[in-house]
Amino acid sequence: MSAVYLNSISENASRLGMRLQESFSEHTRELTLAKGSSSLYLEPDDKGRNIRKQLDSSSDREKLDAMKRLVALISKGRNVSEYFAQVVKNVASQNLEIRKLVYIYLLRYAEHEPDLALLSINTFQKDLTDSNPLIRAMALRVLSGIKVPMIGSIVVLAIKKCAADMSPYVRKAAALAIPKCFDLDTSHLPALIGIIATLLRDRSPLSIGSVAVAFEAVCPTRLDMLHTQYRRLCRILLDVDEWGQINLLHLLLRYARTMLPRPTEEDIDVDIKFLLTSAEPLFQSRNPAVVLAVTRVFYYAGPPSYHSRMVQPLVRLLHNSKEVERVVIAYVLAVSRTAPTLFSNFYPQFLVRTDDLRQVKQDKIKLLLRLANFDTHQAILREFIDYADDSDDEVVSDAISAIGRCAYALPECTQQCLSALISMIKNSRDAVVSSAVLVLKYLVQAQLSAATTSSFAVVAATPQESPLTIISHLARRIDDIRHAQARACVLWLVGQYAASTEPSRGPEGVVEWAPDVLRKSAKGFSSEPPMVKLQIITLAAKLLVLCPTDHTLSLICGYVFTLAKYDLNYDVRDRARMVTSLLAGLGLSEAVTAKDPDQDDRGGVVLRREQVRLVLFEGKVSVVAAEENYDINVELGSLGMITHRPMHGDSALPDWLERGVESSLRDTEDDLPVPPPATSFSSSAPPQKLRSLASPVVLTSSSGGRPSGGVKPQWTDLDKFYEDEDEDDEESDDGSEEEDAEASTDDGSDDEEEYSQGEGPQR
Repeated sequence: MSAVYLNSISENASRLGMRLQESFSEHTRELTLAKGSSSLYLEPDDKGRNIRKQLDSSSDREKLDAMKRLVALISKGRNVSEYFAQVVKNVASQNLEIRKLVYIYLLRYAEHEPDLALLSINTFQKDLTDSNPLIRAMALRVLSGIKVPMIGSIVVLAIKKCAADMSPYVRKAAALAIPKCFDLDTSHLPALIGIIATLLRDRSPLSIGSVAVAFEAVCPTRLDMLHTQYRRLCRILLDVDEWGQINLLHLLLRYARTMLPRPTEEDIDVDIKFLLTSAEPLFQSRNPAVVLAVTRVFYYAGPPSYHSRMVQPLVRLLHNSKEVERVVIAYVLAVSRTAPTLFSNFYPQFLVRTDDLRQVKQDKIKLLLRLANFDTHQAILREFIDYADDSDDEVVSDAISAIGRCAYALPECTQQCLSALISMIKNSRDAVVSSAVLVLKYLVQAQLSAATTSSFAVVAATPQESPLTIISHLARRIDDIRHAQARACVLWLVGQYAASTEPSRGPEGVVEWAPDVLRKSAKGFSSEPPMVKLQIITLAAKLLVLCPTDHTLSLICGYVFTLAKYDLNYDVRDRARMVTSLLAGLGLSEAVTAKDPDQDDRGGVVLRREQVRLVLFEGKVSVVAAEENYDINVELGSLGMITHRPMHGDSALPDWLERGVESSLRDTEDDLPVPPPATSFSSSAPPQKLRSLASPVVLTSSSGGRPSGGVKPQWTDLDKFYEDEDEDDEESDDGSEEEDAEASTDDGSDDEEEYSQGEGPQR
């Protein structure tokens, strides 16, 4: 017997060992696949040639391995549509994991292979009745993804069936399938609108966000369907998933702007207030997109008194990520256009950092410029001066332009801005010098034109920073300014303000430094850019008009006109011909006007000196400040707000109605007040007993002590508190014993009466 037991034990042990070895090898293989999945499933085509063989295998493990390989190749961007026929055959697999991967594959290639996808429509329709809601939802997704118009009716029936499914996940898939079906065939619009009306009454928060997407895609103008659902949708905002909250907020905002009256500080509609109250807790959402969507609702639906509630949430998002920061800065920039005081106290949060993107830096500079006021302009101006040393030339240009705008908008910092700009002219970078010269040109023009008006700041009090002093400083540094536009600006300033009524060492009627600027410019005329050549010609003409009798000045001007007459640029040649024609009435020599002696005189009108001066000095409107390149009509939440250009898909919100629709259209049974609970009495109770119950009951003490329910005295220490509590317990015990005795006596008498009457005890 012992030998038999030993043989059986050894046989069982060997079987167990083989079983453990097989199980271990299986698990080891799975671990190897999981560990090396990143390299195994992304093998080249020559090593993945067995995929077709695995798909045709009878082993679920082989099929699953092949599908994993295909999905991995799809994620890499490889085209694996050649396996479509083999994959479709596995759509009815009993293995749930294989079916999931097959559905993922079909979603990717059903549009490219619609004929082959049609072969499995029966399987998809059968899967719509599967017990697993995930399978039902994925079957509908694939069915609606087949771009064949002839199956549109089948897709509509499938959507209608899934819209009444018990699972909210399947109803969500049905809502997302509605736009696909509408794009496939627009003739199914009435049926799809009916399905959307059904889904709008869905009580599940999981699917309502997708219903909002379907509504916006299929029937965005049918806002009348939301009358009875508006308040319920506001109530369930907190329970909707994050991305569904964004779509639902957009839909509710459009409804409010279309159906409700414009809110004011004195009068705000109850339904608008209800929307704002329901959306305000979403400011604490962890999803930045939800916070921005709520900000959009408060900005466009709330009165100005509600706008302050969106400041803290927007500032909180600045530290989320670089991408989120860029969008938030664009939002704050748009909001500060109408209400800059909202973010004035938070300007340190918008300071430029070195690692910011170029667009973020430029938007922050614009934003800081709007937030600058009497209290913050000193700190913000110092920031702008520091930003002038940035490595990006565009950021430098924006920062220096912001300095000029500070001087224009805030008279208190005009002198500081001028000093900073003058010091920047000595910088070694061309971008800094050119930007500073352009801004100084604008400031000088603004100050000189405002000398007789009060529209600008008072001209600098110190003579060192007066407009003419600034121009003379720029004129003396003309050789150091190499940027073409900056040199052209200096030459224009010198010519425009070269007139002088005071005696000087130069020609009469001209400031002393103007002829020297013309001399330096004439020496390098041939090597100058066309923009600078045009201003040199204009400068020579202006100086000749101011002082036509100076021989040296006339010779320099004649030299410039001669060079310009034979220049390669036709704009320069045309400018020279025009200027010499204007100067023909001044009686200048032919050498000065660069006139060809062999050319016959042509008749025409000759202008006098005063007329020529009027044409040259006042013939062009003075330059004004360039407006920001920002479209005021771009709305919050649009892509154009980020890119600063019109984008496809951006739509404008509707304007408010004067009065709005009737509020009763939004009334439902859920809005009715709950009636107070009524006290129920037995119908057999006599009226006298009801009246006696209604009369008040007053308890008094027979011993003359403290009345029941009276106010207890205040205890001074813990001992007195316990003494008083013990006395109350003894009194309650004595009273309960007396009541029990009386109750027992009463019960006994009643029983005796009942027995004496022969009726027995009543139960």
